[in-house]
Amino acid sequence: MSILTPHDHAGPQVVAVSPEQEAEWPAPSVPDAHGPQVAPAVPFDPQRRRLPSVRQLRSALRFRPAAKTVVERRLAGVETVEDLASIAKHRVPAAVFEYVHGAAEGHVSLRRARDAFDRAEFDPRVLHNVEDVDLSTTILGRDAKLPLILAPTAFNRLMEHHGEPAVARAAQRAGVPYSLSTMGTTSIEYLTQAAPQADLWFQLTIRKDRDAAAELVDRAAAAGWNALVLGVDTPAVGHRRDASRHGMSIPPRLTPKTFLDMAAHPRWWFNLATTEPLAFESLRPLTGPRTRPVGTLYDPGLSFAELAWLRERWHGKLVLKGIQSVADARTVVDAGADAVVLSSHGGRQLEFAPAPLELLPGVAEELRGQAEIIIDSGILTGTQMIAAVGLGATAVMVGRAYLYGLMAAGEAGVDKMLGLFEADARRTLQLMGARNLDEVRGRVRLR
Repeated sequence: MSILTPHDHAGPQVVAVSPEQEAEWPAPSVPDAHGPQVAPAVPFDPQRRRLPSVRQLRSALRFRPAAKTVVERRLAGVETVEDLASIAKHRVPAAVFEYVHGAAEGHVSLRRARDAFDRAEFDPRVLHNVEDVDLSTTILGRDAKLPLILAPTAFNRLMEHHGEPAVARAAQRAGVPYSLSTMGTTSIEYLTQAAPQADLWFQLTIRKDRDAAAELVDRAAAAGWNALVLGVDTPAVGHRRDASRHGMSIPPRLTPKTFLDMAAHPRWWFNLATTEPLAFESLRPLTGPRTRPVGTLYDPGLSFAELAWLRERWHGKLVLKGIQSVADARTVVDAGADAVVLSSHGGRQLEFAPAPLELLPGVAEELRGQAEIIIDSGILTGTQMIAAVGLGATAVMVGRAYLYGLMAAGEAGVDKMLGLFEADARRTLQLMGARNLDEVRGRVRLR
């Protein structure tokens, strides 16, 4: 008898086995008259070589299905939001990327917001049936498939020419709310048509011209939008050095360096040049230039008097974004806010701002369910989203995360980002032994 064996130098060899050696092997079992014939047992030897069958080779060499489109190929290896950011960096000019990626001054507030999540610790449980987990929730009275809101961000059509409608459609498919910024490059009315089934919110920037603000509020109400978001952390614009160095403004301040960088991205440049000029489209019917410097759109005189006026005029849900203390959370809820967003504006405004996640337990203890709590700034994973929910948040807001997706691959990139968050959250619940979001609450702490 011969078998295939390894050899130290010459590779596999066929060697003979003597009758005496073969006799030492276990004797084959003798079947009964009706049983199957059993081949002689061969002793297990992990060093013995064998020739794999074609079937085994086919099973071992399974290749990823070929991507059908260029965009599918571009996204095929994406595993994280950071991967989307890496793709985005090469798809758009540096000025555009740094406007999204950068932060105020020395980035301390952004680092603090992100580092706070490293202190989150889950309380996992075992032997719970988590075959089916439910990530759905309600946000401001409406059903959502994830505890997630796509935050208001400016200039989306500068990132990718389809802009806010692409984001809104992705949010509609994912079953999560999307908030349009006053500085969006798509109007309230157009976005309503583009994503008619989406849960749409409008983020209002109150200017000194209160009549203009009133008109925006009334248009959002006429469109049937669910919530109005008042940003309260922008009495002035933070010093965003990264964007300034690259001449990022609306309209852009071109220098030879920025022009050459834009020219190196011909597809981006072609899409920008051949579609509608960039403008703050929701301001189109209002008087005054639609491309005025960003700083002139903010009112440093904003006070609680405007909050009272807004609460009286707007009959839907009112959200105050940019809360950075327990005391302010208490005050604005007493003044009529339905929800607060704990936010350092993604680290883009005040340097040395508190980390929103560290504020969350104290605000939750103070409000005790009197208003919904949303948290943003620095959130890049669905696991972080679940950590925030466990500490008392109704949901999280993300801005950079979906803008990376938009720059990387347009609407498909936003879909990809939402899929990453959903997969992270589902896996995290299963590993925690939780079947739904209610079973996560109270099972996260900050170390």
